[in-house]
Amino acid sequence: MTDMILHGFWRSSASWRVRIAMGLKGLTWSDRTYRLRAGEQRSDAYMAINPQGLVPALEVDGTVLTQSMAICEYLDECYPDPPLLPADPLMRATVRGFAQAVACDIHPVQNLKILRMLAARGLDEDAVQAWAREVIETGLEACSRLIADREGPYCFGDQVTLADIVLIPQLGNARRFGARTDFPRIEAVEAACNALPAFAAARPDRQPDAE
Repeated sequence: MTDMILHGFWRSSASWRVRIAMGLKGLTWSDRTYRLRAGEQRSDAYMAINPQGLVPALEVDGTVLTQSMAICEYLDECYPDPPLLPADPLMRATVRGFAQAVACDIHPVQNLKILRMLAARGLDEDAVQAWAREVIETGLEACSRLIADREGPYCFGDQVTLADIVLIPQLGNARRFGARTDFPRIEAVEAACNALPAFAAARPDRQPDAE
């Protein structure tokens, strides 16, 4: 049996994505947690695991995988049931495009490292928070348009995909910054996802290191 260790943090939205994916696949794993605001992810011990000093990282039989999107696709390739990406190439690209819109364009600006860099350059806390909210809201509005004409309970139909796995943690992140999330299609998707056990179990407040 494959031995998996997930290095993460309860409130990290990137770690949250991986927890959802692993839950959907019915996998078991061990958790190693790091308090990000205390800088534990920059410790020598963790930097030896992931030189980026970021979470999550997934150890699979001693091999370390980094970056949540790559980890989710690895899991999908090794454990294909249920699939996280459609079989049709056009739909696969469409789902990946939506997921990357969140993971690459919206989420990175709320990374603790980025927020601290903004503060170090003279922005006060209110300005940093307002900047993050603006990026989140404009990004979610665009995402809502990307799925506006899609039918089914999830982003792209009747099957949970990588798009849903990335969207739900971003909504949690959005609320931390006081950003609006009242986009009807997105709200409906969130409700459908949160009714699934894998999504419910992955919630930050249900993690053993939750504060």
